[in-house]
Amino acid sequence: MAAARSRAHVKYKADVERGVVITTYERNGWSEALNDDWNIGWFNVNNIRAMFHPDSGVRLGDFQMVNHYPNHWELTRKDTMVKNIKRYIRETGKDAEADPIDAYIPVTYNLPADYNIFVEEFKRNPSAMWIMKPTNMAQGKGIFIINKLSQIKKWSQGTRWANAPVRASYIISRYIENPLLVGGKKFDLRLYVLVTSYRPLRAYQ
Repeated sequence: MAAARSRAHVKYKADVERGVVITTYERNGWSEALNDDWNIGWFNVNNIRAMFHPDSGVRLGDFQMVNHYPNHWELTRKDTMVKNIKRYIRETGKDAEADPIDAYIPVTYNLPADYNIFVEEFKRNPSAMWIMKPTNMAQGKGIFIINKLSQIKKWSQGTRWANAPVRASYIISRYIENPLLVGGKKFDLRLYVLVTSYRPLRAYQ
């Protein structure tokens, strides 16, 4: 009985009217909140971004949870992930010689922003292969291999990239020429971690 009363006190808010999520809430005896007094929020990524924009002043209460963490793209976008890895190295004072992070994360640059730095590195290792990936795409779309500067020079000319939207940017990484293979094929190893809170940090593997 106590558990049933506890479930009845859970309030949800969502940007969808029906579907498996709402059905599950209702089957658990949860009620829809008509104001901002809710415990569980189910919103699409764009609405989460707008709700928790720094200018909105909206912040989650200790009793509230949402299905997307604000700013999750800091890790899920390739360019912002590279930025944060470099920030981590800088802020933790990692010794690049004693603990080379490129042993498991290849040398990577954001293009077009880091184009000139990339060219310097390319010239130091002219025989190396590089892999280019769109920063905000998935499923292998838009990926290609280069081994000559001429293959990307056309992108550095004029103002094409200078005025391009963020989604048009790329990252370029040293290609791992001898990767671990399974049955002669490359593969992804994906580890899922349940993060229930960032402050304080609570993670379950």
